[in-house]
Parts: sequence; structure tokens; C-alpha cells
Amino acid sequence: MKMKGVLLAGGNGTRLAPLTKLMNKHLLPVGRYPMIAYGIDRLRLAGITEVLLITGARSLGLYAEYFENGLKHGVRLTYRVQEQAGGIAEALELAKGFILPGEKFVMLLGDNLFLDDLQPYLRNFNKQPAGSARVLLSPVKDPHRYGVPVFNAEQSSKIDRIEEKPQQPQSQYAVTGIYMYDDAVFQWIERIHPSARGELEITDVNNLYAGEGRLEYDVLTQWWCDAGTFESLAEASLKMKNVTL
Repeated sequence: MKMKGVLLAGGNGTRLAPLTKLMNKHLLPVGRYPMIAYGIDRLRLAGITEVLLITGARSLGLYAEYFENGLKHGVRLTYRVQEQAGGIAEALELAKGFILPGEKFVMLLGDNLFLDDLQPYLRNFNKQPAGSARVLLSPVKDPHRYGVPVFNAEQSSKIDRIEEKPQQPQSQYAVTGIYMYDDAVFQWIERIHPSARGELEITDVNNLYAGEGRLEYDVLTQWWCDAGTFESLAEASLKMKNVTL
């Protein structure tokens, strides 16, 4: 099944201030390229060429100037604007219409950098029934900083729930910013409410799937980084310094 891609590049990037007062964090340099270029390339290498890029109004011109329509980068880009930072799930709602009824897609957060080939994970997702979801995990030393999966004791392929930044993590895995859904996700988003920080949280959406036994996972086998802090941005720059896209 042909899939589409959704790239989220909004948010305020407060952990990378004051750099993010100058530009959107997903345009900060990592190696030779803007951070988000690696996500676009991972999608292209997986055979995904129809990509929606969602960002804020302040940064739209910079993205359009660099990537244009995406054809020089091996994809066809569509742009949509998130007027204000209201959470990942709120941004994902903007993909309505781009994702058509019955279509499956993969969503990447623009500050997630990784080396794995997405194709085997996409094949696994395509085997799942309609209305289900899949997330990719990565083993980490400090799971308390992330959303942490609690695995189903009886069905090893499924996740019971995701605990956000738990003080006592029940596993050593982080839920990465790589998610797979079909158009049914928009119905799930309608069922959630803003969190204490006033945002529509993607973890709440994933937990609705998990509660229905519809959330499965794969584990990344290579390097993964959430380049949202100065430390992880430096790590990513070092890792990617010799990469040519």
C-alpha cells in the first residue's frame, strides 16, 4: 500500500532558546543540512514521496525558500500552517484532507533523527487492520525523560499504555517521534481534551488506541536522537557531520 508522510515542524523550541528566537528549531543546522532535511530523506528512502510539512506562519517562508516544492529533494511537499503551538495532536489535525479516507501514513517529528530504514516497519504496519496504530521505540538510558511504553503481558506485540515522563519507568524504552496511523486517527483526536499545559497530546491519542488493543510497536535497531536540547543537538551534529543527502 502506498503511504504518505506527515512532518511536524512547529512548536516554540524553548529548550533551544535563544537560537530559536532566530529561526524554527527544525531549521537549525545538523551536520551539513537543516535538521528536518534528514526526516524528509528517511521518508524518501522508504518510498514515501507525498509529504505534508506542518509549521508555524513565521517559518513558512524559510521552508519554502529552502525546499521549494520538494522535487529537488525527491519528494512532493505540501505546506500547512499551525497558527499557534497547541500540541502534536492539534498539528496532526491539519493533515485532514491531505490524508484521504482509508489511507495510511507515517508521521515524524522534525527533531527526531535516526538511521533505521523505515521500510520494514511500514510493512509491519500495513499488515495491521484498519483503525490501528504503530509506534517506534528506542532503548534509552534515561527513560524518565520520555513517554515510556508499558507492554501487554499476554500479547507481546502490543502496548497497554504509555506513561509520560514517569518517575519509575516500567521499561527502558522511549516512544520516539515516529508514528503510524490511518485516517481514523482524526476521530480519536476529537475524543481528547487539552492537557494541563493546554495542548492536545499525542500520548493521549496513542493511549486511546492502546486501551482498545490497537497499538503495536517496533524497536529501532540503530542510533536515534531527539535533537531538542543543546546536548542532543551537539550529539546529532557530530553523528551526522559526514552524511551527504
